[in-house]
Amino acid sequence: MRSRSFYVEDDPMVAEMYRLKLELDGYRVVMAKDGLEGLRLADERSPDLIFLDIRLPAMDGLEVLERLRQSERTRQVPVVILSNYSETDLRERGVKLGALDYLIKSQTTPSRLSSSVQGWLGET
Repeated sequence: MRSRSFYVEDDPMVAEMYRLKLELDGYRVVMAKDGLEGLRLADERSPDLIFLDIRLPAMDGLEVLERLRQSERTRQVPVVILSNYSETDLRERGVKLGALDYLIKSQTTPSRLSSSVQGWLGET
């Protein structure tokens, strides 16, 4: 089995679409439905990679990312933002907070996402 990734997404249909492709390609995927759950699970389970939506219940994705970076346990976990929002200020804030990439869902197929995982993890 390959790396464990977390996907924090409040839309179950979107979450399932990406989860299915990642799992078909051999990745273990843990789902979180809101920002607080994602933060808690990341602290408990030390994922190899986190996919993070921006607009989430309980705590938005940028706040989750900020808190991940403040914690010694999760500071180095790679985070890729996967959002419907393409506003420049959101992109800039995500990158400034340490996201590896900021992807727009409508432009990111499950295959594209899955095929990029090795690069984000620094694997060949």
